[in-house]
Amino acid sequence: MNAPADLRFDGRVAVVTGAGRGLGRAHALLLAERGAKVVVNDFGGSKEGVGNDTGPANDVVAEILAAGGEAIADASDIGVEANCHALVEKTVREFGRIDVLVNNAGISRWASFPEADADNLERTLDVHLRGTWHTTRAAWPHFEAQGYGRVITTVSTGMLGLADNLAYATAKGALIGFTRSLAVAAAPKGILVNAIAPNAITRPSETATKPNIVTSAPMDPARLQAMETGLVSPMVALLSHETCPVNGEILVAGAKRFSRWFLGITPGWLSDGDPTPEQIAANWDEINDRDGYYVPESLTDWSSRFMAHLVA
Repeated sequence: MNAPADLRFDGRVAVVTGAGRGLGRAHALLLAERGAKVVVNDFGGSKEGVGNDTGPANDVVAEILAAGGEAIADASDIGVEANCHALVEKTVREFGRIDVLVNNAGISRWASFPEADADNLERTLDVHLRGTWHTTRAAWPHFEAQGYGRVITTVSTGMLGLADNLAYATAKGALIGFTRSLAVAAAPKGILVNAIAPNAITRPSETATKPNIVTSAPMDPARLQAMETGLVSPMVALLSHETCPVNGEILVAGAKRFSRWFLGITPGWLSDGDPTPEQIAANWDEINDRDGYYVPESLTDWSSRFMAHLVA
């Protein structure tokens, strides 16, 4: 991709969920600074999803307006399906369209297993997974009608495994499947769907609130500054832009580093007869050998590779 001119969002309308604080606030401010009309959604609850407060969303809108931008606030709880539709309807009613949806809202309820109960799981899924699903679904007909849309989901490297983080990791893992599958259907319609995995200090990620976490070093001022939420937002802006170069990808951003997180599959071992558990064990090294791994673009791409030996 060649270096583009200044990436602007003039004439575009963006919805950012969970935008009253932290990452969402940083995303909203940057998009507005670059010309987007922004709907700042935030329920204003605690990091566990308790309570509500219209203040955070209104405060961010005030910042945008003071800087000469355009924005409105929305205090809907996107953990409720009807509110997701109401959010999109409000956006189109106020600004005439919707071009960008940044699904950022999230909560964190730390609990070990099996103490992590049904309520812990369901409320986490309500905000992270169902909120993303329902808000994107509400925006989809508008994207299809105009032949254009940008959807960003927020996943997490927490999915890689962390004690006491089960519900959060489960929701984020599900969002990777959502992003990848929706992207396949989206591309022919002029819609791009990608995921951001932020590396920043946010309310849900504050180490002080996590059980069983041992830090290797104290967070010195320089490290804290490097973990500022605003250092994630430039990647979100690129994924939100009309020149976005990818679809169905996971991008990691934060601390001034940007990278791609991909799902790779090894060539593996091919049995020349009826396989047995003993043969699988004997060929374990070849099964796990990463040399020659590939990154499938879709289920169809993977299937054609994995089953290639059956093609006559």
